Amino acid sequence: MKSVATLILACLFLLTGCQSLTDTKTASSPGSQTLPASTDASDRNSVLLSARHCLSEYLSDQGKTHYGPCLKIISIDGNAPRVRDDGFIEIPAATSTTLKTSCVYRHADGSPIPATMETTDFQITPGTFTKPGQRWYLHAHKQARQVVGCEPTLSRSKSPTRATD
Repeated sequence: MKSVATLILACLFLLTGCQSLTDTKTASSPGSQTLPASTDASDRNSVLLSARHCLSEYLSDQGKTHYGPCLKIISIDGNAPRVRDDGFIEIPAATSTTLKTSCVYRHADGSPIPATMETTDFQITPGTFTKPGQRWYLHAHKQARQVVGCEPTLSRSKSPTRATD
């Protein structure tokens, strides 16, 4: 009976010790799924920019969602972007950068229309991102409906910049 009590006590000490260990994983460590708020680029000199973003707009009069264009960042200064697990790319604040983007429009079911794919460059100047730690979205256009072409627009919101009239 004494050995069982000793074994239970040893297990409890072991569990207590494991729980008090600190997590040494960083946001860029492989397998880090949940990122603490402090890794939101606020402790670095960078902002977070969505690597891929699709616009949509709910049409209340028709009771359905209109699927607008999608934008994907395909290169940063000629290099493939390093996309984090949360779908964002870290961009240095207050620096000049050229993003190559790809835009594609979607069918009514949300699937892409390959014939509409278009690429364009988006210039980031030193004055674009002045406050580190913020999340930004690069939209394919200012609105989800009645638009043509790829005109990247920066926004702090996931929603379109303008509602369609």
